[in-house]
Amino acid sequence: MNEGETGILGRVRRSCAAVAAGSRRVRFCPEAADAFADRLLREGVPPAHFDPEHHFLGPPAERLAYVLTLDAINFGSGWFPLLARRPGCSGYQTVASRLRDRFLEAGPWSAAELAEIGAAEIARVLGQEGAGPEVRELMERYAGALRDLGTRILREHGGRFEGLVEQAGGSAERLVALLARSPFFDDTATHRGRRVCFYKRAQITVFDLALAFEHRGPGRFEDLHRLTSFADNLVPHVLRMEGVLRLDPSLEARIDAGCLLCAGSEEEVELRALGVHAVEELVRRLGQRGLAVIPAELDAHLWNRGQDPRIKAVRRHRCRTIFY
Repeated sequence: MNEGETGILGRVRRSCAAVAAGSRRVRFCPEAADAFADRLLREGVPPAHFDPEHHFLGPPAERLAYVLTLDAINFGSGWFPLLARRPGCSGYQTVASRLRDRFLEAGPWSAAELAEIGAAEIARVLGQEGAGPEVRELMERYAGALRDLGTRILREHGGRFEGLVEQAGGSAERLVALLARSPFFDDTATHRGRRVCFYKRAQITVFDLALAFEHRGPGRFEDLHRLTSFADNLVPHVLRMEGVLRLDPSLEARIDAGCLLCAGSEEEVELRALGVHAVEELVRRLGQRGLAVIPAELDAHLWNRGQDPRIKAVRRHRCRTIFY
């Protein structure tokens, strides 16, 4: 078994490839992947960066706390159409930038404060006071995720956010495994009796640390290449728009009509798993063409590509889950 197939990240690759091999509603198209890889080769895949317009890049200790706090609540895309957004901002950008403003104005919450935080405070910080019941539900979930983070940092690391990263010893894979001990990061599903692993938010936490610290200090990981893509609803949508993923017409019609998919349903798992598998295949094809890129970097490029108005004009799948 090669390096890519071992450990917690190897389980992500193997299980997503198994879903792709037997998927009923989502199909990977090799010919379209070849054509898209040729286009990416011509266009290039720019390096990912931590966008200063929407993220906090203050002193190192506060920046570390920001990344861990942000990625503790880096979910909610199924609720985002109902969110009060900042002008010109996506749901994620609204959350990231409002949290940045809190850090600029008052500094980070301590671990003890996070362990006791309530939904009303989160709603105020994120500009969601007076929201309807569905957004209030999201704020409750955010508060629960932050209490989980604060409690863990207090219990296991004496209130030091740095302790969690230090425990990983410079390994992206170890940090993913450490984060996945929390129910808010334990991102797995079942597909026809087989366990499927994603660990989307655990992985993106590692990658965000790498970007926020420019691969130095708390952002230096010796095995960043081991990360897979981050299984959400935007990258599969971009791949669908590029023809790399083909959807069953009935599933496509439901998505186009704005129907919510159930978390853990067969079609929702297939969309996420095929997204991961397709990125692996694109990385392999780009490597064959002489362009070395890691899955996380390609994922970031595809996510940014998803901000194109042409792509945003078509509905992507929505699912209310704590995992993306």
